[in-house]
Amino acid sequence: MSKKLNDTILRAYNGEQTDYIPGWFMRQAGRSQPEYRELKEKYSLFEITHQPELSAYVTRLPVENYGVDAAILYKDIMTPLPALGVDVEIKNGIGPVIHNPIRKLSDVESLGHLNPASDIPYILDTIRLLTEEQLNVPLIGFSGAPFTLASYMIEGGPSKNYNKTKSLMYRDTATWFALMDKLSDMIITYIDAQVEAGAQAIQIFDSWVGSLNAPDYRVFIKPVMTRIFSELRKHNVPLVIFGVGARHLLMEWNDLPIDVIGLDWRTSITEAREMGVTKVVQGNLDPTILLTEWEIIEKRTKGILDEGMQQGKYVFNLGHGVTPDIKPDTLKKLTAFIHSYTKK
Repeated sequence: MSKKLNDTILRAYNGEQTDYIPGWFMRQAGRSQPEYRELKEKYSLFEITHQPELSAYVTRLPVENYGVDAAILYKDIMTPLPALGVDVEIKNGIGPVIHNPIRKLSDVESLGHLNPASDIPYILDTIRLLTEEQLNVPLIGFSGAPFTLASYMIEGGPSKNYNKTKSLMYRDTATWFALMDKLSDMIITYIDAQVEAGAQAIQIFDSWVGSLNAPDYRVFIKPVMTRIFSELRKHNVPLVIFGVGARHLLMEWNDLPIDVIGLDWRTSITEAREMGVTKVVQGNLDPTILLTEWEIIEKRTKGILDEGMQQGKYVFNLGHGVTPDIKPDTLKKLTAFIHSYTKK
């Protein structure tokens, strides 16, 4: 490292006492930043991620602009899927669209394997550039989780109800578990490569798994997640999970070999603790609050920080990602407030 690393967030993720509550914002890279919007007029998301200098610039921009305690790698959860033979396109205003959806076992069997060095060298180069030369805070690497990736691969794109996904899961368990195994292998390989390149913490986004009930999660997902996280423990880096609308799964997550549970805005820190969550928790400010007046933002944030300090083992974040209409100045002011309000 050419710069001294501020490792406050890594210590907080490990459950240690820190001088202040550290924080970062999901989707902090891009979205609401004018510099990013300017780039997006010239390049698509995939074009930016294929150019390490550009991708590193977008990743480090929020650290420089907002003063957050971690950077999260700029890429998409779809990034590794083309290497498996998934024909994916990111469409403006829609999201990922997959032109060869999974329908049967032979579709899963025809998927390839990820070889990070040859399939995604640009991601690894971006990580090295950031961690060896540019950042003074830890870099968080990430991947989508099997259920969330599978939901896109089966539905063919975003879905409101995941009917095709759940229907395949219930009626064709052989295809389902074959797909889970294929995606687990890919995720482990993908995260291994990110950590070996320099990522210092890992977040797994199971964004849509809240659409399953807890008994189904235990049968169809939990063994897969246990395997992934058990394999990743060898790296000795903090492991974080996050999903939306997953309050009913918090105790399932608490059983997993992970360090941190991300809370969305529906569940408070106190409620999570009362349910029995013992892990470090991260979250859970509703990003919509950031579109209001500073007095409202400050009051709501203060409440969450007071809870975090009272309950312990807490890292600040939003309960979902930054939306494009949130002003960068708000995020900068919020970071400064979090640090000053919680300084010992």
